[in-house]
Parts: sequence; structure tokens; C-alpha cells
Amino acid sequence: MRRFVGALRPLRTQTLSPIPTPLRVLSTASASSSSASAAASSSDSDSAAAPDADFDSSEFALPPSGPTPPPPPQQARNPVSALRKLRFDPSLRARADEALFGKERGGVDDAVEEERSREVALALLEAALEPPDDDLGPGEVREEDQMSLSVGIVGAPNAGKSSLTNTMVGTKVAAVSRKTNTTTHEILGVLTKGKTQICFFDTPGLMLGHHGLPHRDVTVRVESAWSSINLYDLLIVMFDVNRHLKTPDTRVVKLIKRLGAEVNPNQKRILCMNKVDLVEDKKDLLKVSKEFEDLPAYERYFMVSGLKGKGVKDLVQFLMEQAVRRPWDEEPTTMTEEVMKTISLEVVREKMLDHIHQEIPYVIDHRLMDWKELKDGSLRVEQHFIAPKQSQRQILVGKNGSKIGRIGIEANEELRSIFKRDVHLILQVRVAKKRSA
Repeated sequence: MRRFVGALRPLRTQTLSPIPTPLRVLSTASASSSSASAAASSSDSDSAAAPDADFDSSEFALPPSGPTPPPPPQQARNPVSALRKLRFDPSLRARADEALFGKERGGVDDAVEEERSREVALALLEAALEPPDDDLGPGEVREEDQMSLSVGIVGAPNAGKSSLTNTMVGTKVAAVSRKTNTTTHEILGVLTKGKTQICFFDTPGLMLGHHGLPHRDVTVRVESAWSSINLYDLLIVMFDVNRHLKTPDTRVVKLIKRLGAEVNPNQKRILCMNKVDLVEDKKDLLKVSKEFEDLPAYERYFMVSGLKGKGVKDLVQFLMEQAVRRPWDEEPTTMTEEVMKTISLEVVREKMLDHIHQEIPYVIDHRLMDWKELKDGSLRVEQHFIAPKQSQRQILVGKNGSKIGRIGIEANEELRSIFKRDVHLILQVRVAKKRSA
């Protein structure tokens, strides 16, 4: 037995450090008496310096106003470094085997195997403690996990496309930094929620008329617009249901029926009835639904109010479910100036369509002439309406400028709400110059 104990004695290579004695806490009485005596002596000495003072804050050691700072954290123990420092003496293992079993067991081979096992354990521990290489910041999503959907919005300029997009996207309307350079597609907004990103595009030009415009220019623009609608994953065909009930636009009806009759296996299409909040008798909405229910291309029908937000939640949820696994097309960031210009044109044109009817809005050229950010942070926006004829200009201006004034007031109010800043909107209506023969 003594031989057994003697053989094991060399294995005690580590010694336990003594448990530190806890600090003694002074009793309350002694602490109070000592502080009282200190305060008394301090009071005597200070009163000599200021005998007339009833209270002097310098005489009191007030506790800090902020919270008590936490004790400094103890240095974290690194298990990797501890494992590196831990070494085994092969000779001790050999002596123990000889004492217990009467012979050496393995010798050098066991020592090599022991060292190899230790290195493997060390490598595994380092791999477990090492942070992943692709750490993501807040709001970032790995490219392989991203879901994307491109949505084209088709409809008349007065259908409320920008209003609906603003409601779906929220305050960050059209907040994107363009990666692609596309001139035929006007982006209205981007909705990024979780792993899913939805890009909304306007498809202007489908309802252009030939009045006052060169036939060739109109033909090219219309053909370009029709060829672009098949590029999107999903197509929203939108119309003003309140206007449709009062004064139906034959071109809008033809557009709805044409897109509803053409089934595209690579694209889903939905029919969106906007401005339902303006319809007094809700039973009329069912009549409109039955009018277009036999069109096979429309997978769903939605009744929404882009201004009030009614039905928008269900529409957004449906769009989120249609997203496909694909890297995002846009980088969500702050609102760019080019996108703000597009939004300003869209808002003003919508307000014009609310007050001007018949063919006039479709033959008027609408241009952004000036865009300037002033020193106080406000925006100065100047836009021109160019009418082919003087009679059309008079209709747009109205009596004593009543029509154009109403358009400007409503558009300016909405732009201020979107851009979160003051907007100085200037609208001018003029007649197009006649081309020389």
C-alpha cells in the first residue's frame, strides 16, 4: 500500500490556492460614530471659516447623483489559453502504470496519442469559441435567405397608384438606391419587411391618346409600356371604383378586360378596386365585382382605400406570400432626389386628374422644370403643364385660377406629408409652341 501511495504522490502537480478571507464589514454603530466625529471636527473647523453660514454644501460629502457604478468586471477566463498551458508529463503516466500493473503500458506511443488527442480537443474548442465569419448587422439578411417580388401597377393616372404605394410602404416612400439603370420603369416604392422585399413599379403609357401628340411618339411609348408589363412577377391592375360607378372610362374598362383575358403562366395578376371609401352605397361594389368576375387572368380581387388604408393589410399580406427566393433588387436607404422628383410628378398629376376630366389630362404634357433644396431645408419644386390648345389651357387654369389653385394646394399638402418638410410648389400652365412646317 505504501508503494501504491508513493507512486501516486508525483501526480499531485497542481495545488489549490487558499480561499481568500472575506473582507470584514464595519459595524453600523462604529461607522456611524466615526462619521459623526469626523463630521463634528469638520463642522468645527469649517464654522470658524464661515461663522454666518447656516448651510454650505461644501461641508457635506453628498453621494453622486447618478447610479452607483458597477464593480469592474473580472477578467474572463480563457479556456483555450488554459488548455494550452496544461501539459502532461509522460514519465508520470509510465511510473503510475508500472506501480499499478507492474509494467509500462505503451510508453512513448501513449504519450504521442495523448498529445494528439489534446491538440484535437484544442482545435475543437477554438472552433467552438470563434465567432462566425458572416456576422450580420441589424436589419441585414443573408443573400441566400432573401425573398423578392417585383410588382407592376397598371392603371389610369387618377387611379391612386402613388397613394396606395405610400400606404403600403409607409413613411419610407420610395426609399431606395438604384442598382439598375432602367429608363422605362418608374419605381414608386420599396417595401422591405424581414427577409422579403417588394418593389413597386409604375407602368405609364398604356392609356396615352393621340390628341395633340405626334402619332409616332405615342405608338412607341404605348408599345414600350405593353412590352414591359410582362417583366414583373405580379401585376396589379388598379382603377378608381368610385369614378367608375359615376362616369365609367371606356379606356379603363378595355384595359381591365384586355389584361384579364390574357393569361400569363409566368405572372400572377390581381384586380384592385381603389377609393372604396368614397362609395356611399357599398352594394355597388358587388356590382362592379360581378362585372369583371369572368376574366380568367385575375387570381384575386381586392377592394382597398389607399388614402384611408382600408384593405391594404390584406393586400400586403398576399403580396408577401407571393415572393420568391431571390436576392433583393434594391438597397433600402434614405430617399434619393431622383425618386422624390418622380413622386412629386405623380402626386401633382393625380390631383390634376381629380379635378380635370374628359380627354384633357391625357393630352397635356407634364414636366418638372426646377428642383431646389433651400437653406432652411425646404424644397422649391416647379412643374409645368403644356397644353396643345389655348382652350385646354383655360379649362385647366379655371376661372380666376380656381382649378390650378385647388390642384396646387392639395398636391402641396400631400408632398409635405410625404417628404416631412416644407414644400414650395409652383405650377405653370402654358400652350405648346406650334411647329414650323
